[in-house]
Amino acid sequence: MKSCLECGEKIIGREDKKFCSDGCRNAYNNKINKDSNNFMRNINNKLRKNYRILSELNPEGKSKTTRAKLLSKGFDFEFFTNVLQTKTGNTYHFLYDQGYMLLDNDYYVLVKKDL
Repeated sequence: MKSCLECGEKIIGREDKKFCSDGCRNAYNNKINKDSNNFMRNINNKLRKNYRILSELNPEGKSKTTRAKLLSKGFDFEFFTNVLQTKTGNTYHFLYDQGYMLLDNDYYVLVKKDL
């Protein structure tokens, strides 16, 4: 007889079942997927905040904004997930599928990558 990976109770049901209940399954997965320390949690929070700001300012998938507007919403230019260098020499910074590129006079173009 198999035991629940979370609480150790006896499992009744399918042979490949790993948990005795949805509650145990959720608790187990939440523990495994939780940020392992404050440093990681803080970085992930900054990435999420930056992503929310770009998504809010770019609902149509392409728009323009200013550095001042991004900063006023709490955007942190130090945190992004990747950089894309185009063949034409443009540099986009991305937070997952939301990106931005510096234009002239502190303006930024905001783009959304098709996934």
